[in-house]
Amino acid sequence: MSFHMHLRAVRSSEVRLDYAWLEEFMGAAWDWDVHQAEFAAGIAESIEKDFGSVHRLYEAGSGLSEGREGTWELPVFGGDIVYHRAEEQPPFVHLSPDMVQQASAFLSEVSFDALWESAGPKLHREFGPDWAEEDVRDIYIRHHADLRAFYQRTAMAGDAVVKAFWY
Repeated sequence: MSFHMHLRAVRSSEVRLDYAWLEEFMGAAWDWDVHQAEFAAGIAESIEKDFGSVHRLYEAGSGLSEGREGTWELPVFGGDIVYHRAEEQPPFVHLSPDMVQQASAFLSEVSFDALWESAGPKLHREFGPDWAEEDVRDIYIRHHADLRAFYQRTAMAGDAVVKAFWY
């Protein structure tokens, strides 16, 4: 079973904070070929399985000046939550262009080394004893670099972001 966080950039004027619309919008990119094309175009990003632990890595930024006012929350779980009417499905999350700018600034300004120094040992332990710390660190560096690039491109375009958590 796969679970992942899927992010798509979208013009703010096109977004409707309606569960049915968000489900259709995000579902349209569920097809692997569409996702790959959007990924190549720089308007989509995804993290399989590790998104919760990436959030915990950024949580270490809550005490840093770059994480001011909760901006550390924005890259993974932060934003405006849109629930299913009966709350039977995982919610969607929307980031306005202003929130995208804040997420981009956090990811650009925060020191990965400072985050890793604070959260890395615990994240490494979660992978188990067979994993070298450097290998685990490399996984998080790639996630961080990918999210930073995605949010920077999206912020420069003035777009919003919609997130889905597929289980």
